[in-house]
Amino acid sequence: MIFGIVSAAVHVLCGATLGVLTGGPVGLLVGAVVGLLVGVPFGWSVAAARVYGPDVRGVLLFVVDHTWSLPNTAVGALYLALHLVFGHSLDRPTSQRSCRVNLVEGVSPRYATTIGTVCAGSGPGIQRHEDVHIFQARLLGPLYLPLVVGNYVLFTVAPVWLLWHDHTNAPINRFTRYFEIGVYPHVWNEAIAYRIQGTPPR
Repeated sequence: MIFGIVSAAVHVLCGATLGVLTGGPVGLLVGAVVGLLVGVPFGWSVAAARVYGPDVRGVLLFVVDHTWSLPNTAVGALYLALHLVFGHSLDRPTSQRSCRVNLVEGVSPRYATTIGTVCAGSGPGIQRHEDVHIFQARLLGPLYLPLVVGNYVLFTVAPVWLLWHDHTNAPINRFTRYFEIGVYPHVWNEAIAYRIQGTPPR
């Protein structure tokens, strides 16, 4: 319970701080409300599923997720809130003491998606892959999301990945495959995760 309360409070405090820095007293109020709307569902999920254990690992990762990796956690909290709005379910058994929030449903039935510490649509066959993304975010902290977005933009407009892409087994023969088979599996964070677990789409 304490982890959930602290997590929600951190989101509200950060929202209020960003708000006052960018918009004065009005920004303070808006930021606090946004932090509340995002932080409370995340805090509830953390508490309800007992995401962080009371051991050294659980406490340490909670601290990392709410300090150095807070931008990733905040975006993940927003992602979680949107899933809950659409009626998606918290996967309590797989979330418990895992230091991540798992959701049963994903954005697409074909893919799991992880943002911050929130995994949507994952399962035993791909969980290690998704855990790599959580580790990457914790390691790189505030640099992680800009580096991921930057790589997607770069590989979309300058497809240097075509130099090492497997054209025989994964041909790029229509527009949607350019992104699904080309850009997506070649960005740095996905390429690393697929080496640890999973098979890139073909």
